[in-house]
Amino acid sequence: MMVRDMNYRRENRASRSSLFDGLDGLEEGRLRASSSYPHDTSERDNDEALENLQDRVSFLKRVTGDIHEEVENHNRLLDKVGNKMDSARGIMSGTINRFKLVFEKKSNRRSCKLIAYFVLLFLIMYYLIRLLTYIRG
Repeated sequence: MMVRDMNYRRENRASRSSLFDGLDGLEEGRLRASSSYPHDTSERDNDEALENLQDRVSFLKRVTGDIHEEVENHNRLLDKVGNKMDSARGIMSGTINRFKLVFEKKSNRRSCKLIAYFVLLFLIMYYLIRLLTYIRG
């Protein structure tokens, strides 16, 4: 059985090497450059590929720098928004505490109701006057 495996491997290698004879053969998993290419051409191609790669790396470096700067700007903006939200929360809690104090006393509750009625009456009169001027004009 082992002899058959070795023969199979030899035949497989032989068929592979005959398949790639035009490329000067495969050796140890590496592809050798064909002898039809001059050495200068492959060096020139390598230099061009290297320059292309350097351009891409520098472009990616600039892009990542821009992304980092954008992230920093967004973090600063989020910090400002968070601080303003904390400030607004403090103001709202103070206002709510004042309303609680006002509504705890009965006399203050009556005053608030009276003020609310006046505001409501003012709004009704305002819209009636506006409606009459719209109908006439």
